[in-house]
Amino acid sequence: QRLLNHYIIIHIFDVSFSDTFYPIFLFFLFSYLFIMVSNLGIAALVFIDRNLHQPMYLLFCNLPFNDILGNSIMVPRLLMDMLLPPSERLISYYECVIQMFVFIMLSVTGRATLTVMAYDRYVAICSPLYYSSIMTLPVRLLLVVGAWTFGTACTLPAISMASRRYYCGANVVKHGWCDPTSVRRLVCGDTLTDSIVSLTFGVVAMLTTGVLILTSYILIGLSIFRMGIGERLKAFKTCAAHLTVVTISYSAAVRIIVSVLYSALTPFLNPLIYSLRNSELRESIRRTLRKLGPTNVLPMKGVNTVS
Repeated sequence: QRLLNHYIIIHIFDVSFSDTFYPIFLFFLFSYLFIMVSNLGIAALVFIDRNLHQPMYLLFCNLPFNDILGNSIMVPRLLMDMLLPPSERLISYYECVIQMFVFIMLSVTGRATLTVMAYDRYVAICSPLYYSSIMTLPVRLLLVVGAWTFGTACTLPAISMASRRYYCGANVVKHGWCDPTSVRRLVCGDTLTDSIVSLTFGVVAMLTTGVLILTSYILIGLSIFRMGIGERLKAFKTCAAHLTVVTISYSAAVRIIVSVLYSALTPFLNPLIYSLRNSELRESIRRTLRKLGPTNVLPMKGVNTVS
């Protein structure tokens, strides 16, 4: 029979009311608050500042939105469950399915967005004279819609199969939330087909985005090789923030630990990386602070800019 009303969640940080509970709980709480405030702030800044109404920033806004949506669904539930004894950490079947869908879809969409941003950097560096004519508003919207469509398409098959399965046993998910692999262990029957479908679309998502990003940077590298030293440095700075986020996103390897870190660490670092490594975004933040606060806000000194 299908799971009746709930799962019981056993978190990997099963430290309720122990000596280490409060540091871990506060870490996740303040990380969540920082993620929400910083990502909302950057998204609002890009929206209200006309100087940031550029193709790159429209594409970049997908990352804050992705981080806000994913953390709003995952982290508050995690914090709430950490305050409860293990036996009371209950979640409805349909909420569990939603968690599985959102986590996978946003993970794939995030990488697809990084792929789109890599293409944007490729056009900006390799074809600067044609950048405005290539990266038009319809093209940008098409790339954004394509990234979210790709993420949804890679997620639906596995989640659709999981939602039609029958479950039995102790109804215990040994994870921080409804991770698809952990939930699959509760299925009454053979899950080989589910595993193959899930793995296939996972590999497709990783390889497709990874190969396209790698191809973009190979072409960028060949173009930079033909530039002068000054132009090389400027081109490298243009790509530095994006390369940093790509490295963080693709360096994940350990499933359970990374599931937590990916949903908390990457959204935590994205606004820091892009705001500190991008001169226009930093300047926009300074202009906003001057409007909101005292007029004697000091400018940042000695920081290399990124166009």
